[in-house]
Amino acid sequence: MDTDIRQVAARTGLSVHTLRYYERNGLLEPVNRGSNGHRRYSAADIARIEFLTRLRATGMPIRQMQQFATLLRENPEAISDRRAILEAHELEVQKRIAELQQNLKVIQWKIQHYQEIEAQQTSSPNYSAKS
Repeated sequence: MDTDIRQVAARTGLSVHTLRYYERNGLLEPVNRGSNGHRRYSAADIARIEFLTRLRATGMPIRQMQQFATLLRENPEAISDRRAILEAHELEVQKRIAELQQNLKVIQWKIQHYQEIEAQQTSSPNYSAKS
């Protein structure tokens, strides 16, 4: 069953403007139109939008997303090329996750440090800490 642009926006969390942008800039193939000229998204269109949303949410640049979409549209047999794009992106995502994990460790250490200071303040009211 076809879905209109407002329903797709609500379902995917993207704005109507972003959906039009994705189509206009080649991230999506031209979307079918109803007899009234309004966009009608198929289940396949929505699945592609949801995948693009995940790529964008994980930091893939629009240009790289366009490259991926162009390969899919113009050369569907180029599976290894699309896989290579995804593998390169996967490495970037893994690198960012590792950085976030390191940052989280520092934050967790600081929380523990403050808990220790609070415990000392509770047992010794005259204790002063400037950390």
